[in-house]
Amino acid sequence: MRKIYSSLNLSQGRQIVLTALATGRDANLAPLAVAVLDVGGHVVCLEREDGSGIMRADIAIAKAWGALGMGMSSREIRDRLKDRPTFLGALAPVSQGRFGPVPGGVLACNDKGEVIGAVGISGDVSDQDEFCAIKGIKAAGLVPDPEQGVV
Repeated sequence: MRKIYSSLNLSQGRQIVLTALATGRDANLAPLAVAVLDVGGHVVCLEREDGSGIMRADIAIAKAWGALGMGMSSREIRDRLKDRPTFLGALAPVSQGRFGPVPGGVLACNDKGEVIGAVGISGDVSDQDEFCAIKGIKAAGLVPDPEQGVV
């Protein structure tokens, strides 16, 4: 069987989740929910820490799904659309509610720079969520887009 496209796999997804959660614990962050999506927007891995709010998993998925759908991180979406509230407001119904325009949704790329999935994290402040996503993506041997994040 021929492979049609490159996508993030289960092994990479598990590594991303484990590293992101460990990063959050090391930084004493609030309980996190971590969603890893493949290039088609399907959930590869999803974990929610004990004590995480009931909406956190949905928010994590929305951050990752929105990043995939728009082709940029959720931070970049927020920054680019801050002066375009009508367009920003239209994206929620178009995406059937799977759109989180705040930091924490990061694209995962292969070594050729091709997007192969996305990670969304929710639970702490958005900058910290994004930082954990970036650490997880790097631990899986992938390249985060963007590579910045709080330290």
